[in-house]
Amino acid sequence: MTAVPGRDDASGAPEPNPNADDAAKIPPEDTAPPGSPDASGPDAPAETGATAAGAAATPRRRGRLRTRIGVGVALVLVVSLIVMLTVPASRDALRFLWCGVTGGVCPSTELPPIAEDEETDWRMRVGPEEGAVWGNYVSLGDSYSSGDGAGDYAPETAVAGGCWRSANAYAHLIEEEFDFAGALAFYACSSHKGSAMLSELGTPESQIERVTEHTSLVTLGIGGNDLGFIPVLRTCIVRMPLLESSVCTAQEEDIAERMEKFEETLSTVVGEIRSRAPDARILVLGYPRLFPEEPPGMYYTLTVKDQLWLNGIAERFNTRIRDVVYRADGGIYGTREAGSVEYVNTFSAFSGHEVSAEDAWLNGIVLGQFGEGLKVDRATFHPTAQGQRSIAERVRLQIMEGPERVLYVSRETLARVDESLLRTELGGPLDPVHRPSEEPSEDPSESVVDEAGGS
Repeated sequence: MTAVPGRDDASGAPEPNPNADDAAKIPPEDTAPPGSPDASGPDAPAETGATAAGAAATPRRRGRLRTRIGVGVALVLVVSLIVMLTVPASRDALRFLWCGVTGGVCPSTELPPIAEDEETDWRMRVGPEEGAVWGNYVSLGDSYSSGDGAGDYAPETAVAGGCWRSANAYAHLIEEEFDFAGALAFYACSSHKGSAMLSELGTPESQIERVTEHTSLVTLGIGGNDLGFIPVLRTCIVRMPLLESSVCTAQEEDIAERMEKFEETLSTVVGEIRSRAPDARILVLGYPRLFPEEPPGMYYTLTVKDQLWLNGIAERFNTRIRDVVYRADGGIYGTREAGSVEYVNTFSAFSGHEVSAEDAWLNGIVLGQFGEGLKVDRATFHPTAQGQRSIAERVRLQIMEGPERVLYVSRETLARVDESLLRTELGGPLDPVHRPSEEPSEDPSESVVDEAGGS
């Protein structure tokens, strides 16, 4: 009889299977491995050496497979987590990805909603320059900011007791450098004090009242007159020439008291400006060094010791100003407010061009007529036009670089800004030149009376 594969031959014995050995080595997928409860009953066949070896190899292969799957899933989850953290809108997509990876095992509740401060913030983050130019620019301060000593003065200000506002002042240079949405309101005034800024609040003479809600940049250079720097210099200079004396340094105690008092004054001035322009960048300038770091000799009646002492006074005063600024800005940032208060370091702005240099960027001592002795004019030791350009460069860099933190402006403020509004605010509500026009009357009868010349 002819043998048929898979069937018994005439003798009743099964046909030999050439793959029998391999089949014995690798159990079927649905066969429980040796040692499991399903394979350990009393009827379980005894293991041969081949089946035992196959059983040991199978868990190792499956373990490697599980490891690869686990690594793959972990990588997917890490990438997904990064996407979730950086792109909040992708959280729903991440949930569906998780469901797919885990074979439909999904959380019973939705992922937490996006926090309110993640979705909307009343502030908008802006770059340094953007944070300075979206509105009007207001320049406040004393003679170092008005440009006294730099020439080319506005005629109405170039009078005895006037503000001596110069076309060469750094404020005009900054206005030309940057594309402000608004315009420059230039109110720095020679001989002005920080204390006067506070006492004049509410009057047309007030510098601070020039600051309005849509002011984006304020530059403030104030304090030299509160310190009495010109009288201090006059005391040092107007004495017997070439006489080594302590008359200059003897003013130390009085100056220290004025410095301490001015810290409170400056803090209040900055607060008043902030209350009027809470989104503005307020740049507070220090004062430049007047004499070289190592004076080569006497300057008129000022000894080397006097010059070093005066440099030290300016440096210590700048430190006080800077500390007030840092405290103010720390409060703004710590309470998540908009705007900033920043310090502009001008101490070395005249380096190599101090008052005793051949190419000085400062006016020297103004001499009187023969027989009048030394005359300390108001412009003595004040920046020339080149000195103002050097100060402007320090201000420009601060505007471009910004403070050592991020800047914010109110979204609502930015949404309101337009050219007409900025023009209306220019100069502040008490400025007689730029005073906003009266609101039109809602009563038609009143309009007729006004047009007819009635009271």
